Amino acid sequence: MRVVLAEDSTLLREGLVRLLAEEGHEVLAAVGDGAALLSATAAHRPDVIVTDVRMPPTHTDEGLRAALEIRSRFPEVGVLVLSQYVEKRYATELITDDGGRVGYLLKDRVAQVGEFLDALDRVGAGGAAFDPEVVRRLLARTTHSDPLGKLTAREREVLDLMAQGHTNAGIAGQLYVSLSAVEKHVNSIFDKLALSHTSGYSRRVLAVLRYLGS
Repeated sequence: MRVVLAEDSTLLREGLVRLLAEEGHEVLAAVGDGAALLSATAAHRPDVIVTDVRMPPTHTDEGLRAALEIRSRFPEVGVLVLSQYVEKRYATELITDDGGRVGYLLKDRVAQVGEFLDALDRVGAGGAAFDPEVVRRLLARTTHSDPLGKLTAREREVLDLMAQGHTNAGIAGQLYVSLSAVEKHVNSIFDKLALSHTSGYSRRVLAVLRYLGS
C-alpha cells in the first residue's frame, strides 16, 4: 500500500517507516505535525494515512483533527489513528463515519506488530479496525441502556468482536464456535438493538458503533 505517516516522535516515526518498508508498503511521506499531514495527503493521495493524535504545536488533538478533515476531503483515503489514550468524543466521530476505511488503535497495540499490520491491511482493504480497549470504553458508556441489557453474555462477546471489525468467520474463529452460530447471534443482536439490516461488512460494524456512540 501507499502510506503517509504522521508521528511527532522521531524514534517511533522512523521505526514505523522501516517496518512498513520491510512489509512491502511504500511510505510516500513521514511527517511530524497535522498541517504537514494534510499537505502530504493532498499531494500524494495515499491509500492509507497513519497518524498520531497528539502532535505539535499544542500536543492535544492536531493529528485527529487532521484525520477528520482528511475523511471529509479525501474519503477514498483510509485513516488509521494511533493514540496513547482513548479520546472518546473523537473516537466516536471517526468510528460512526459511514464511509468505512477507518481504524483506531492504542499505541500499545503498535508493539504487537502482527496486530498493527493486520489493522493496516483491513483499513486499506476498505474495512474497519478498532482497538478492543477503545470498543470496551465506548461500550461502557452505554451499559445503562436497556437494549444492551437485553443481550446475553455471548451476544456481548460477539458484539465486542464485531465492533472491532472482525467478520463473522473471524468471530467464529475467535470464539471457537460455528459460523452459523455466529450468524444467529449477530441477527439476534440487530433485532435486540432495533438496528436495520445493512449490506456490507463495514456498514454493519459502523451501524453498531453509531448506536453505541449515541
